[in-house]
Amino acid sequence: MRADVLVAIALGAVAMTDAARADDEPARPAIAFNRWQEDWSVLADPALRTEPLDSLKYIPLGWGPQTYLSLGLNLRERYEQSDANGFGTRGTPAANYLISRLETHADLRLGPQLQLFTQLESAFAPGKERLTPVDEDRLDLEQAFAAYVLPLADGTLKFRLGRQEMGFDLQRFVAVRDGPNIRQAFDAAWTDYETGLWRLIGFYSQPVQDRNLRAFDDFSNGHLTYGGIRLERRDVGPGQLSAYYSRYTQDGAHFLTARGNEERDIFDVRYAGGLDGWDWDLEAMGQTGEIGNQQVQAWAFGNLAGYRWPDAFWSPRLGLQFDGASGDGNPHDHVLGTFNPLFPNGYYVTLSGYTGYVNFIHLKPSVTLHPLSSVTLLAAVGMQWRQTTADAVYTQPNIPVAGTAGKAGSYTGTYGQVRADWRMTSHVSSAVEAVHFAIGDAIRRAGGHDSDYLGVELKYGW
Repeated sequence: MRADVLVAIALGAVAMTDAARADDEPARPAIAFNRWQEDWSVLADPALRTEPLDSLKYIPLGWGPQTYLSLGLNLRERYEQSDANGFGTRGTPAANYLISRLETHADLRLGPQLQLFTQLESAFAPGKERLTPVDEDRLDLEQAFAAYVLPLADGTLKFRLGRQEMGFDLQRFVAVRDGPNIRQAFDAAWTDYETGLWRLIGFYSQPVQDRNLRAFDDFSNGHLTYGGIRLERRDVGPGQLSAYYSRYTQDGAHFLTARGNEERDIFDVRYAGGLDGWDWDLEAMGQTGEIGNQQVQAWAFGNLAGYRWPDAFWSPRLGLQFDGASGDGNPHDHVLGTFNPLFPNGYYVTLSGYTGYVNFIHLKPSVTLHPLSSVTLLAAVGMQWRQTTADAVYTQPNIPVAGTAGKAGSYTGTYGQVRADWRMTSHVSSAVEAVHFAIGDAIRRAGGHDSDYLGVELKYGW
């Protein structure tokens, strides 16, 4: 996906927006990526109630302008066409289908410090014959948490407890998972303290696992957990520096060369910023631990950088994306080198799902244009290799392509990507994305073929 959208997602998913901290004049809030971050108390001013349903966006409860109930919804419809799931290695036929997601929420604010947020989700995939766990969920609880904000010393202490979504940075590894039909939620306790340029975060969660047997049957338990501690500092030179330690556990995990209870200790560092037209986002992650009777030693990195000419015709940006993740170089040494991408977003490479963040080296030059302030065009070419031929080629999120592990040929393939985004109104946006993936010999010998993807998307937020 294009860099400016990824940066916007990162800012919204990790921290309250800078606008929420600023002392600007009250203005009507925009529809946010994280709906719970919207502050509709500005509609206490009747002059700002300019839309037909504003009486439901701000329902005063009689104890001051910051005590209110706000209702809202998101609707996303996307038509997808893919002629080769898994590059056709399992004989899968071409697929044409719709994925549909409806989210409704109620945001109760009891003054400036206490928030109770509830969001329901209903997702369907009419026409899709081979469903995955993230395709359909007839009705379930997407989020339901209490948040409390407390001024403390020279900073602000925040708590969130309950079912919630969270994402770090560009969401390479910990994401809301907005690309597929069902977003990733966590039953979690979250706390952060922010003072000056520093922010300290601590969290513990049981990731929500999706089912669709009946309404309200999604669940979490101690068999899958994720928690950690994270430190951020703004204004480190021309950017922001962050680092975190986290621990991931999953009972009964399965990899090509290992299985058993998985425990990973994870270390991550990121530096992102911009200067004189340049922008960059560098991140590196290391993983150690064990699975069954094997040790874990895995790594990954990501780099998204570019240069923009804001005053030139159509404000072009030239970008270069360079990513990599380890595979298992020796299936017999009792050390698993296969990287676990944790909770990837599905947007970072393309929407097609042809590429998983496992055992790959990825180089992607791109150009982004803005013919109008509301329109963004992207064209890119991506080249992929396996980090080691001893391990498989992987598709999103970490599914091995049958018949590729241990086979010669590190070159995975080259793909072309074009995408257009149009912000039609403050409530409606649309996008079109097309990908053609020309496979390498390793996939072709496994029975695969070149693959094409088309996605046409319409989103409405109220």
